[in-house]
This record gives sequence, structure tokens and C-alpha cells, in this order.
Amino acid sequence: MRDFHLPGRSVVHGTRAAVATSHGAAAVVAIDVLNRGGHAVDAAIAACATLCVVEPGMTGIGGDNFTIVATPEGEVAAYNGSGRAAGGTDAAALRARHRSTPRYDADAITVPGAVDAWFALHERFGRMEFESLLRPAIAHARDGYVVHERVAVDWAGSAAKLARDADAAAVMLPGGRAPRTGQVHAQPALARTLERIAREGRDGFYAGPVAEDMVAKLRALGGSHTLDDFAATEGEWVTPISTAYRGVELLECPPNGQGIVPLVMLNILQEMDVFGGDPLGPERIHAFLEAGKLAYGDRDALLADPRHSEVAVERLLSPDHAAAHRDRIDPGAAGPTPPLSMPATEDTVYVSVVDADGNAVSFINSIFENFGSGILAPGSGIMFHNRGFSFRLEEDHPNVIGPGKRPLHTIIPAMAMQGGRPLMPFGVMGGHYQPFGQAWMLSNMLDYGMDVQEAQDCARIFGYQGKVTAERGIPAATLSRLKTLGHDVSIPETPLGGSQGVRIDPETGVLSAGSDPRKDGCALAL
Repeated sequence: MRDFHLPGRSVVHGTRAAVATSHGAAAVVAIDVLNRGGHAVDAAIAACATLCVVEPGMTGIGGDNFTIVATPEGEVAAYNGSGRAAGGTDAAALRARHRSTPRYDADAITVPGAVDAWFALHERFGRMEFESLLRPAIAHARDGYVVHERVAVDWAGSAAKLARDADAAAVMLPGGRAPRTGQVHAQPALARTLERIAREGRDGFYAGPVAEDMVAKLRALGGSHTLDDFAATEGEWVTPISTAYRGVELLECPPNGQGIVPLVMLNILQEMDVFGGDPLGPERIHAFLEAGKLAYGDRDALLADPRHSEVAVERLLSPDHAAAHRDRIDPGAAGPTPPLSMPATEDTVYVSVVDADGNAVSFINSIFENFGSGILAPGSGIMFHNRGFSFRLEEDHPNVIGPGKRPLHTIIPAMAMQGGRPLMPFGVMGGHYQPFGQAWMLSNMLDYGMDVQEAQDCARIFGYQGKVTAERGIPAATLSRLKTLGHDVSIPETPLGGSQGVRIDPETGVLSAGSDPRKDGCALAL
């Protein structure tokens, strides 16, 4: 139980349904859908559509989606809604012009897969008319929404990027600057696009005027994208991968996503009895940092689109692989950092929902970096992600860019199961931090008895590319010891990621929901 003398958030409890999101407007939309008898998938889509408007830096319909759905009987379905590189992508031509994968131009933009995922999920699970799920988002985009505090901070940090594209600047920098906290902002072109999708369905995005607008913008910037690339976009239902940790099974989407990374981390940590009684002590943090180095090294060396490169999932999740990694960890010194290919990014939205029937949904939607590529299609108001930046240019690398390929993907929904039934849909935002954050959050609960809100409130640390970032809540004595062990530690300007989760009590069925205070959101329950 938290100390009520100190600032903090209480867990939100309910018996019928619960939702946790990163923005209050989205939480209200989701709980309304649940209150009207909607499926958890309905609520997640409605919440995410709203987030695509009110958190435009974190997500949008120009991005990708991954989702895991678990029924109260323990049936699980997962959808990979990540888009592919344009069919005309030429890796050799890119290598001739660039030393690494482009970051902010048309070659960094894969065909967005989020809208396809929403319709696939709704077709299988939805109970309410799809059009009704988009109404709140349409109203926010058309009539305006109030810019919240964390949204404003992130927006200001991307002003220079947005200014590079005249169409993006016209919409996202009204008056030549990022909107401030409390300012009302509208996106009328995006409202019209959402209305078209509501009327015409999936084709309202992947064909017709909206697709033509996106292709025209991309080709004007030198992209090879075609209307056929958009028309052919289709995600896939996938079988989750998993591992067990402290009696709980953690489910993740398989590659091309990085969901295997927290599983490898937990397999390494499973047999390490070095945590001690302090969740913020140097012993535990050192173990996490070292396990993270090794698991992320596996990621960048081996993960790719399994349709184009074989990914040895079974070997990576084997006890022998975990044991070999454990043998590389020195409890008294920081080990070497494997080469990691991508700069850290921290931008995504995540939605956790449980409905009145016990269906649990773990739903994540992203445009990768803050405001993605910073490129906006003017007629449709769609901001493009820059997910193609995650590709590599090396010819012999499994994640090399190529036509029709999906890149290594950072967004990963998580589903904790116990006794064959859903225990907790949860997720951690923050680009490359997500796997580390998922392992940290789950360990907070299973190793230290924290509830779903305390586990998110707990201070965070992350090691990436040889640098360790520690939130201000990490004790000074711990930081000092970590530096003695050889870690290069600094305090980041902004906190690490965000998170949400809803825990289902296996015995009583009571729902306990929590939402990360690092964002503007909240948890609500019925």
C-alpha cells in the first residue's frame, strides 16, 4: 500500500470492466464503450482512434499496430499489423546514397498497417458498429481538443522536425510554434479522413482519395510507393511466443517484433538470486542492465521479418541460451555492450482493456518516433511514421531493407497468463525501452509484491548503447555503486517511457487498473 502522506495514484478497482490509457479523453471513450456492452476490442479501437488525434506525436493512423486478445477461457489471438516497405524499394540504391537507413525521408516510411489491424480485429471480435467507434475521434479532430501537459512537452521537442515539412508545419505548428498546455488544437483534414474510413471501411484508407493523397506526397519526396502497395497491405494473425516467470506465463507477439527480448531477459534473470530486498538496489539493477545488454544484442543481430529471414525463436528461448548468457554476467563488473544499431526512441501509445465478459486486450499503436517522420500528407492530414528507419543497409544482415519486407519492430503488447487464463494485459511505451520496461514492471509485481500501479510508479533505469539512464527516483547510493561497477550513468531529461495495465484477480475476478504518471492518462473501471 502506498504512503498516503506522499503524492501518488491509487489503483482503480472494478468488477465489470476496466481500461488504462495514456490520455484521459481516450480512457473516457473506452469506458463508455464498455459501459454500453462493447467488446474489449471495440473499446481499444475507440480509445486508440482518439489517441491518434489527441496524442499526435505518439501515434496516428499513419503508423502500425500489434494486439493480443485473450478470452476468459484462455483462448489467445494475436495480430501483427506492421506495414511493409514499398515494392519498389531498392537496397543497392539506398546504399549508394546513405551510410545508414534514412530516418526522415520517404525511404523511411513503410506502408502503415494500423488501420488494417483495427478492421481485422473488429471483424473477428467487434460487437459495435465500427463507425460508432470513430465518432469521438472525429469530433476531437473536427472541433478541437485541449493539449495536455505531457503532450505539449513532447510536441515542443519536435518543433524543429515538424518545421522541415511545410504541410506538417501548417497543421502541427499553428502560428509557427508547437501548441502549449491548455491550447485548443484541431485537425480538420484528419477529421474528414476518419469520416471517410467510418463510411467506406478499410478501403477508405488503403484506396481512393486518401491513399492517392498519401502516395502523391511520398512520391513527391522521392519515394517509390504506389497505390498497389497500399491496396495490398494486410497484416496477419500470429501465434504468440512465451516464457514462464515466477509461475506466470508471459505472452508476446513473435518476430518481426522485439517481444522475444523481454522473454530472453526474464529467462536470464529467472535463475539469478541477486536481487536482494531493495527493488532499487544496485544488485537488482546491475542484473537487469547486464541481462538487457545480452538480450538486446540478440535482437539487433538476429531479429527480422521471418518471411524473409529465419529467426531461431526456439533456440533463443531455450534454457541453454539463457544459461550461456548468465555465464557471461559478472556480478562485480559491467560487461561489454554488444553493437546496437538504432538510436533510442520513446514514442508510442498503449491501451489495456478488460470487458464485462472477461475478454482482455493488449493493444499498441505507434508512429515510432515523436511525430514519426515529421512528414504529413496534406489532403488527408495523415502524419507518416518512420518505421523503415529500423531496417539495416548491410547486405548480409537479416534485417536488411528490401521490397515488401517488414522491419524489426519495437512495439510489443504483453499478456500475462496464469493457470491458462488471462491475468494482466499490459504494455510499456518507449521505443527500445519497451522490452526492458516490461521485464522491470512484471518483476516489480512478482518479485516485490507491488500492485499494478506501484509497479508503474517505481523509478526506472535503462541501459542502451553503453549508456545508462536513471530516473531521479533511483537512490544516490545505488547510482554511486553502479558507477563503481563500471556503468556510465546519467539522468535523462524526460522520464523513461510510459505504461498501462489491468490485473484480473484469479480468485475473485476483481479488476485492478493502473496508468503511468509519466503520461497524461488514467485508469477507469466499472
